Amino acid sequence: MLILLPPSEGKSAASTGSPVRWEDLIFPELTQARREVLRGLERVSSAAGAHAVLGVGPSLAAEVRRNLVLGVEPAAPAPDVYSGVLYDALGYRSLTTEQQRRARDTCVVISGMWGAVGLGDAIPAYRLSMSVDLPGVGRLAGYWKRHLAEPLTRRAGDGLVVDCRSSTYAAAWVPPSGRSAAVNVFRYRDGRRTVVSHFAKHTRGELARHLLTRSGPAPTTPADLLGAVRERWTAELVPPRGRRPAQLDIVLD
Repeated sequence: MLILLPPSEGKSAASTGSPVRWEDLIFPELTQARREVLRGLERVSSAAGAHAVLGVGPSLAAEVRRNLVLGVEPAAPAPDVYSGVLYDALGYRSLTTEQQRRARDTCVVISGMWGAVGLGDAIPAYRLSMSVDLPGVGRLAGYWKRHLAEPLTRRAGDGLVVDCRSSTYAAAWVPPSGRSAAVNVFRYRDGRRTVVSHFAKHTRGELARHLLTRSGPAPTTPADLLGAVRERWTAELVPPRGRRPAQLDIVLD
């Protein structure tokens, strides 16, 4: 089983520690592509129009400046850097040692800066969304789609891919439709099913934790995944259509 996660928008910078060791990150074959993105990010972050290109406001000026020194900034394990509601719900630090090992083996974070990182990787805090059109590199979703196809397909193997990414990050790699399920979260309001963005992030984090901590074998098919999810939530499975993977719809009370 492979669980795909998005990064959090907000990130917690490490105050001490060694810089990122590029060769120690998972998928070392992405090192050249990562360095190319960093060079483009440094050029943009030093320019007058950096905020507009990166899609951030003036209040994030310090984070944009940090992009200029990512090569020497202290790095910390990815679960400590990614600090949004999904990662709060995942609660990596409160997992047992064996569950943390399982999380490192199972979870991959799709990133505009790194392409893909594992929960055991040490990275610096950065500011770069997958939606950015980075001068000299191009739209990052398309750029990383070219580079991620082979390593992620190899990592997934014949197992199940549980896709907890948002649509922005889902564009960077499309898993095999017959062996994957995209996770959606809905809530009924006034008798109508509506998407809930904040609760979707939280629920996807809870789902990842549930899959990492539950007893019994890991699900190997979308149908197995539905059974595991129904241990805790109301859920439905929409079969794949063409290249569109199965959709696992969690419906909150």
